Amino acid sequence: MTNVLIVLTLPEAVRMQYFEHVKKHFPEVRLEMVDHHSKVDPYIAAAEVLITFGPHVANHVFEKAKNLKWVQALGTGVDGIADQPALRKDVLLTNMHGFHGGPVSEAALLAMLSLARELPRSLRAQARRKWERFPVKLLKGKTVGIFGVGTIAAELAPKCKALGMKVVGVSSAAREVRGFDAMHGREDLEQAVKDWDYFVLLTPFTPGTKNIVDAKIFAAMKPSSFFINLARGGVVDEDALLDALKKKKIAGAALDVFAQEPLPEDSPFWDLENVIVTQHQGGFFDGYPGFALPVVEENMRKYLAGDLKGMINVVKR
Repeated sequence: MTNVLIVLTLPEAVRMQYFEHVKKHFPEVRLEMVDHHSKVDPYIAAAEVLITFGPHVANHVFEKAKNLKWVQALGTGVDGIADQPALRKDVLLTNMHGFHGGPVSEAALLAMLSLARELPRSLRAQARRKWERFPVKLLKGKTVGIFGVGTIAAELAPKCKALGMKVVGVSSAAREVRGFDAMHGREDLEQAVKDWDYFVLLTPFTPGTKNIVDAKIFAAMKPSSFFINLARGGVVDEDALLDALKKKKIAGAALDVFAQEPLPEDSPFWDLENVIVTQHQGGFFDGYPGFALPVVEENMRKYLAGDLKGMINVVKR
C-alpha cells in the first residue's frame, strides 16, 4: 500500500478539502495529514508521497523521509522543497502552473491602489473615529514596472493598461511581450527602475535571483515610488528594504512575502506606517483547491499506475 502524507499549515476547512478529495478518489492508499511539519514524525519515515507547499515544510522532514519517492508541491514555487539539502536527487518533484494569474494580478492591483490612496492612513483614522481628508495619488498616467514576466504578469499588464498606466517588464532576457510598452533584460533592472512609480516583483526565487533587489536598486528608485513584493522574500535584501523605507528613499511598500514566514512578531516591518503587510495571501483564494486538486488527482493516478513519464508539471531539478 502506498503511504501518502499531506502537510498543510492552513485553516482546517481548507486542509480537509485536500484530504477528503484524495481519500475519496484513492481509497487504496494509506493517507495521513498533519497541520505542521513538527508533527510529521509518526508518518514521514513510511511516506512515499508528500503533498505540501514549500513554506509548510523544513529540511528535517526530508531527512526523515527515507522512503520518499514523489513530492507534489501545491504552489508554483518550489523553494522550501527543491532547495532543501536533505531532499534526495532521485525524488520526483511536481508543482502547479497556470492558475495564479487571476488572484495574484488582483493582489497587485489592490496593493497599488491601497498605497496610492493611503488606505492604512484611512483605516487608522477610522479606528480613532477621526474625519481626516487628504489628497491621494492616481494610477492613471503612472508607470508600473513588473520584474518577472510570466503567466501572472501577462494577466496584470492589460489590467494596468486599462487603468491608464504605462507597463514596463523586466525578464531574464529582453523580448517583446504583448501588453507591455517596453521590455528589459534582468541586467538593466537598476537603470529601468529609475522611471517607475510602482515596482511589482513577481520573479521566482532561484540562486540567480537571491537578494537581486538590493540597496543599489532601492537607491535608483524615485523617492515617490512604491515597491510591491508578491514573489518571494528571498529575492529581496530585506535589510536594504528596511533602510530604504525608514530613510524614505522610497515612498512605501506592500509586502506579501518574507524571507522568514510567518513574519516574526518582532519584525520592524509590522510597525512601519508606510508599509502594508499581508500574510502570503497573493495566490491564496477560496477557489484554489478546485484548481490544484485536479493536478494532484491526475498525477496520483499516473504515479500509482507507474506512468512517471506521464505526470504533469514535473520540475527540472
